[in-house]
Amino acid sequence: MSENSNTERYDVVLLIEQALSAQDAAQVHSLHEGLDQPVTYHVLLPLEDAAARIESAMGSLTAGDMLASPTMPMSEVDLEAVRKDCEDRSHTELAQSLEALRASGAVARGQVVGDPPIDALAAKVAEVDGREAIILTRPHVVSEFFHLDWTSKARRRLGVPILHLLEHETFDEQAEGYGDEGVTGL
Repeated sequence: MSENSNTERYDVVLLIEQALSAQDAAQVHSLHEGLDQPVTYHVLLPLEDAAARIESAMGSLTAGDMLASPTMPMSEVDLEAVRKDCEDRSHTELAQSLEALRASGAVARGQVVGDPPIDALAAKVAEVDGREAIILTRPHVVSEFFHLDWTSKARRRLGVPILHLLEHETFDEQAEGYGDEGVTGL
């Protein structure tokens, strides 16, 4: 049984990549002003992957850095400390996002998710009987080109309208985006 058995509510599931700014929250909330039903936003923030963070940092080293003697061998990297830092960061960003939405006048709940983002999105849409999903990301030109981004995956999987917005950009800035970037609908 879904959390939202009451059809008097309009549940929107937000999948975000980073903390929402006050502008992001206000724009999202403005999309639903004037609806007859009360709107509840369910915010999902994927847990940052500690291993990917280390891999990314290692990948950014230049060849000169790799050839030089390292100051800390990889075996001494405390993966558990990095994992804990990632969890703390994710929870802080979620709290900031919920605070920004609430400051805009919205009703918001949220959770950090460890599941693959689209699996978590699909589960939450089903759980709350979501009426739509909004995905807020930074631009990902390469993944969007190959339709491997969250929005493309969600559109193939979910039976609700999907809106893709770029974080930290106004609607006008997104409308002026390049090619496939910017506001996209179902």
